[in-house]
Amino acid sequence: MTVSNSYQTIKVHKEGKVARIKLNRPQSLNALDVGLMTELLQVLKEIKDDSSISMLVLTGEGRGFSSGGDIKSMLASSTEDQFSEIMDMISELVMTLYTLPKVVISGVHGAAAGLGFSLTLASDYIICEEDSKLAMNFIGIALIPDGGSHFLLQEKLGTGKAKRLIWNGKVMDGQEALMKGLVDEVVPSGKLSEGIERYINTCLSKPVQAMLKTKEIYAELNKERLEKALQLEKEGQRRMRRTADHQEGIKAFIEKRKPSFKGE
Repeated sequence: MTVSNSYQTIKVHKEGKVARIKLNRPQSLNALDVGLMTELLQVLKEIKDDSSISMLVLTGEGRGFSSGGDIKSMLASSTEDQFSEIMDMISELVMTLYTLPKVVISGVHGAAAGLGFSLTLASDYIICEEDSKLAMNFIGIALIPDGGSHFLLQEKLGTGKAKRLIWNGKVMDGQEALMKGLVDEVVPSGKLSEGIERYINTCLSKPVQAMLKTKEIYAELNKERLEKALQLEKEGQRRMRRTADHQEGIKAFIEKRKPSFKGE
């Protein structure tokens, strides 16, 4: 068993063939700032090269999985160069997770919103508690989904349903997300750990290398499409950040009120 305490914003634990990463900014509901994304990307690269690991579990500390991108830190990164660096980091993080040569399980309790939801969609198997709150809620601040979500949602739902989900931005509980095909398994509240262990044991009783070869083939088939989606999201997000509606959305978020959008 290996436990690493050298990180500030994540917890890492390795035992046998399973690595576990826990997002660890509970005071901000594990909002994804540059520090957390940097550490997460570093660990994913280490796990990628660790031939003794065949499974990865991604969860969140505290009250939820992740509330999404850290809006306060994003606002502080207001220059074009800073914005571009953050978007490039998001792209590398999602691509690394999506193509990781391990079976990746996302375990969700509480909130998985925005970019946090995108990370779960880049995994292979999503387990969530029935009272989880999942939302692709970028529309609430007049932005578009990033983290490859246009591609990832299209893969799960098809184009029409993906568009409606993005435009709606509604919060879904675990059962609704399961019915839509967005998650793979729902467990009762407080039973996430048991569900994760059950799926790990199921996988480890199978020829995991054969499972991973199938994942590799699909990753190769889809990699160019995901790269294109990430590029288009970066360009689109840059344009949306300049709109009056986005400025109103951010102002309303800070003031904790409903935004008044004008389509501008």
